[in-house]
Amino acid sequence: MIRDIISSTLLVIGAVMALTTAIGLIRFPDTLSRMHAATKPQTFGLLLILAGAMIRLGSNHIDVGMLILAAIFALITAPVVAHRIGRLVYQEQRARDGLMNPDDMESGNRD
Repeated sequence: MIRDIISSTLLVIGAVMALTTAIGLIRFPDTLSRMHAATKPQTFGLLLILAGAMIRLGSNHIDVGMLILAAIFALITAPVVAHRIGRLVYQEQRARDGLMNPDDMESGNRD
């Protein structure tokens, strides 16, 4: 009974975090703000949902192992994708404002 309550609570909180991600993607004005909304609460919500599923599965070690692998994969890939998108947006804004030449973007030079 207690396991079901904890599992359900984690699943609901994770779903609410995913909902805040969707609202943030719609409401925030620029790409960098949207990127923040898409990575932070989405990853945390996914981890909460996976934790709730792990508690619910209990003694099924193979499925719990797969959920742990999914959590590790999400924790590794979300920051990398956010960093890449942020860098591309930053370079695009600098190129548009005339602060960076197209040659600087191709060679990958940093200030």
